[in-house]
Amino acid sequence: MTTKVQQKYTEVTAYLKDVLEMIEKDSVTEEEAKWITKETVDGFREHVNPGFLEYRKTVTKDGQFAAVEWSDEGSHFTDVNGREYIDCLGGFGIYNVGHRHPKVVKAVSDQLKRQALHSQDLLDPLRAMLAKVLAQITPGDLKYAFFTNSGTESVEAALKLAKNYSDRQTIISTTRAFHGKSLGSLSGTAKNVFRKPFLPLIPGFRHIPYGDIDMMRKTFEACAAVGEDVAAVILEPIQGEGGIIIPPEGYLKQVRELCDEYDAILIFDEVQTGMGRTGKMFAADLFEVEPDIICLAKALGGGVMPIGAIVAKEKVFKNWFDNPFVHTTTFGGNPLACAAALATIDVLIEEKLPERAAEVGEYFLKGLKEAAKGHEDKVLEIRGVGLMIGIEFHSDEIGYEVSKGMFSNGILVAGTLVNSKTIRIEPPLTISYEEVDTVIQTFKKVLETVKVQ
Repeated sequence: MTTKVQQKYTEVTAYLKDVLEMIEKDSVTEEEAKWITKETVDGFREHVNPGFLEYRKTVTKDGQFAAVEWSDEGSHFTDVNGREYIDCLGGFGIYNVGHRHPKVVKAVSDQLKRQALHSQDLLDPLRAMLAKVLAQITPGDLKYAFFTNSGTESVEAALKLAKNYSDRQTIISTTRAFHGKSLGSLSGTAKNVFRKPFLPLIPGFRHIPYGDIDMMRKTFEACAAVGEDVAAVILEPIQGEGGIIIPPEGYLKQVRELCDEYDAILIFDEVQTGMGRTGKMFAADLFEVEPDIICLAKALGGGVMPIGAIVAKEKVFKNWFDNPFVHTTTFGGNPLACAAALATIDVLIEEKLPERAAEVGEYFLKGLKEAAKGHEDKVLEIRGVGLMIGIEFHSDEIGYEVSKGMFSNGILVAGTLVNSKTIRIEPPLTISYEEVDTVIQTFKKVLETVKVQ
């Protein structure tokens, strides 16, 4: 080893010692907080992506950087300087059972004492047990599960599985859809700014207006007429990133009927709507529609471990029986992630969090609408189901100002990725009524200070 390499490793080892000691700490001094903040900001600028720093300025006051997060619990997170924030973003739908729920943390800790990752060759028990539980709680006769690490991976798996069902290649998605940013998922995603830099994407995708059943029917007919029959339709039961868009009454059932008529696969992307968010365990239950494949992620890991999944009917999944290695992932369904998911489902059922989401969500929605009265020049619409609420403003600028104002008052919200005029309210399903009241009162106060240009 050369002297230059030795020197580099010596410097790295010293830095790692400081970082690992920091990780051990329950709390930090003011001086340590300054060091952590500087290292974080410098690291993002020099080694992660400086663009994140510009983005974070949109939720801070006077151009200061957003908080450097340090710890979390319940419905709150705390920054490195000790300031608490009510979390109304919920990690874009991750924290359904709250931050660091004790039962989820314990399950992961207990599993870690025995085994962290699986061998890739022997049969790992928790994957089998989690698959059984998902088959029991998902809608209809969904039966077989494949595990992933994220939402976009779940969508990729669903698309490949749907293509394996038949020799068709046409997949219908919708405007304002968001299904992820890997190439297959991105092909189903709608927003131009995400898609254009990576064109051409996967061929065969057609985007039609969300909620327009007549256009859906005409597209099926046109595709059949020209020999490009529809393989699958992929939909979010409620569009999340698109701005919390609720489908017209009967729309999803009519899409199900079209898929049955043309023997096409119906994929529900429930990465954001699943695990109790909408007042039911799955939004499919809310609309009483059974998909052929359901995509899960985000909240499935209880806010502790990353895990995603697809659960599919046997008639669809059986195409992977002969060769289970046709689609695989090294870390998907690992023991730690499965332990987290099993505990998460237990918490959701035991604490009746889907039902609670429906009740608290109704209260929250009513309070926000009341707070917005007299500000119709700023607020266009407030809509939602359960604890999946969108506040749409007349312009992006108003939305940004409201987001900054809420953040300055200790409440985290954020715009959606597809529709930036809409900020989302997606708190943990454990949020208290007292915290909801604080958010509503703060929203009202902030609206009064925002000026319309």
